Amino acid sequence: MVTVLRANGLRVVIYPNDHLPEHVHVIQAEKEAVFNLNCPGGPPELRENYGFSPQDVRRIRTILAAEVERLCERWRAIHDAT
Repeated sequence: MVTVLRANGLRVVIYPNDHLPEHVHVIQAEKEAVFNLNCPGGPPELRENYGFSPQDVRRIRTILAAEVERLCERWRAIHDAT
């Protein structure tokens, strides 16, 4: 797994052998959520949530939305996609 962003105690990762659609895993302590990026311009969309509150999910979505273009570029680079 490649950490592509750290923000407010969150770690945003991309797994190199993962599948489409472009997405990130957001990890904090024992919690994890998966957001589809909806590349190239978003908006990020919650796909799976294991432990984050609705307020946390809104906060994470805001963080990801601000970085979505860069995250999409990283996803493509990690997966050798054009």
